[in-house]
Amino acid sequence: MATSNRIRGNRIDERGNPLVRTWSALSEAATASPARFAILIFTGLILITTLLLTLPIAKAGAGSSAPLADAFFTAVSAVCVTGLTTVDMASYWSPFGTIVIILAMQIGGIGVLTMASILGLIVARRIGLRAKLMAASDTNAARVHGGPVSESQAVRLGEIGGLLFTVAASAIVIELAITALVVPRLLLEGFDPWTAIWQGFYLSLSAFTNTGFVPFAPGMERFATDPWMLSVLSIAVFLGAIGFPVIFALARWLRTRARLSIHARITLMTTLILIVVGALAIGVLEWSNSATLGGQDGVVRPMTAVFTSIMSRSGGLSTVDIGEMNGSTLLVLDMLMFVGGGSASTAGGIKVTTLAVLFFAALAEARGVDDMEAFERRIPNDVLRLSVSIVLWGASIVATASIIILHITKAPLDLVLFDVISAFATCGLSTGLTSNELPDAAKYVLAATMWAGRVGTVTLAAALAASQRRQLFRRAEERPIVG
Repeated sequence: MATSNRIRGNRIDERGNPLVRTWSALSEAATASPARFAILIFTGLILITTLLLTLPIAKAGAGSSAPLADAFFTAVSAVCVTGLTTVDMASYWSPFGTIVIILAMQIGGIGVLTMASILGLIVARRIGLRAKLMAASDTNAARVHGGPVSESQAVRLGEIGGLLFTVAASAIVIELAITALVVPRLLLEGFDPWTAIWQGFYLSLSAFTNTGFVPFAPGMERFATDPWMLSVLSIAVFLGAIGFPVIFALARWLRTRARLSIHARITLMTTLILIVVGALAIGVLEWSNSATLGGQDGVVRPMTAVFTSIMSRSGGLSTVDIGEMNGSTLLVLDMLMFVGGGSASTAGGIKVTTLAVLFFAALAEARGVDDMEAFERRIPNDVLRLSVSIVLWGASIVATASIIILHITKAPLDLVLFDVISAFATCGLSTGLTSNELPDAAKYVLAATMWAGRVGTVTLAAALAASQRRQLFRRAEERPIVG
């Protein structure tokens, strides 16, 4: 009886805890509509970051504060881990502003719903079904829809607790490990110990979250011929871009040699193929361009081509002037950026699995078979429908933003298209269009594009839907002529 009373008493105490009550209300809202909840949390975090960056203490120099357009643009870029900026990140912000940006990058990189689930686990000391559903919405876009998800999940609900631990542990371990590898190189470059430590962590966080902010001048160009620095940062960007579910699957494979899921296999295979193809294309197209690869030594050019290929997928770091590249190369980078990285990762774009599913569908059509297959597994047709929806939504967002910014700035199409795709794909590379001279109206349009790209096209579409309903009838079938 005493034990029972204690248990009931603990439950009463937990219900009376304001933090637990708040978390319960948030988790109920997230379960009711994960898509709308994700947009609400992302938008709220952006507004809070903007408010902090507009404070006079956030800007370097006394007696002035950052203009609203620049503070808002930086906040969106940090929370959406994009890396585009209208100001000099190395000198514009004060230590307080830099701390705000670091926190925004960390939360945005991990994912706001995943971070909320981790906080809920800390507050409530357990993870219930609602919290698992909320965290699962960050690992699979299909979960934003009501009803069951037909395909085998990359991470099942029973594994969400392990995923949350993997997210937190891998983020901390990888960032600290990259920092430990970067700091000695900064010391050799002449940085004092304290500056090397905090800027090394800043750079490591920026690389792992695929943000692309650089805390020192003149950016990464000073390390253009440094294989150590470029290799370390490339690994950090690669790990961030493949996604936490893949890291979770790889960690499980190392422990138990369990079979990798089809999601993990497709992500790794497509990512590696795009890196190789992108590097070859960049190397061939820019080999004789004296303003980029052509101005480097022969042994450095392949390294720059590979680094640029990796960063164009979402990393945003660059050792050459993107604005000096040939138009053909910019088009290749446009395509790489639009694809982006892995699902549930710190990268943006339509995601590599989306591209792979479209390829499997085309291959199945060419072979004359009904089913899409990959790695001896059948991919259901609803995944194809979701992939087509993602591509169409993404292309519509890019086209709309490009038209508006072209009208505002009167800038060349190739430059505008590049920066718009970079914003949508949360990449961070820029031809120079994104600067403090950009009209405020264009800054807000690019900020909205970054927001839409990071929230996700499927999440955005589901949130805009008035309701999610099941259709209880089917109309007569008739085939239009296509192709």
